[in-house]
Amino acid sequence: MAGLPRALFEGRIVVVLTEAEAERAVDFLLNQPILGFDTETRPTFRPGPMNDVALLQVATDDAAFLFRLNRIGVCDPVVRLLSDTTVTKVALSWTDDTHQLMRRRRFKMGNIVDLQDYVKKFGIEDASLQKLYANVFGQRISKTQQLSNWEADALTTAQQRYAATDAWACIRLYEELRELQRTGKWELKRHEETVSE
Repeated sequence: MAGLPRALFEGRIVVVLTEAEAERAVDFLLNQPILGFDTETRPTFRPGPMNDVALLQVATDDAAFLFRLNRIGVCDPVVRLLSDTTVTKVALSWTDDTHQLMRRRRFKMGNIVDLQDYVKKFGIEDASLQKLYANVFGQRISKTQQLSNWEADALTTAQQRYAATDAWACIRLYEELRELQRTGKWELKRHEETVSE
């Protein structure tokens, strides 16, 4: 994947720092046709309990909202967004994210399409975001910011782009896979891992 061109979200990014900003963001997001979701957590580098989710990122085709949960918590507007059942929501490995979010606050999760389940109908076994995106679009998603400090006072531009890209990529994958399924113009190619002796 290293030689593939890099995929990067180039749209508008809004960092949400207060409950009032969250309310406005959620009003906007719940009027969109499709949303991509992801979360980030400050990594721990030693045994012990995990940190709480620090960031919830929600993307449209051209905008991404980064909810700083380490500042605002899973406040009422965030719960309204997560509980909604009217807008198509897409994520990857969302069960794990839901469990982590519920450590902050209990809520009823609305409908969400989990790409790890969705790709099974195509016979795809390795459903990591990087590999899915590379196989479907021939582009790579960089993971260099994954282990950065998501509880920092201010997120760097690189962190913001990384977080937005992961949520936005879920939308792109879902829409492309739906189109491939509709047209039947796809072929599963299996690549055997080469093992050196």
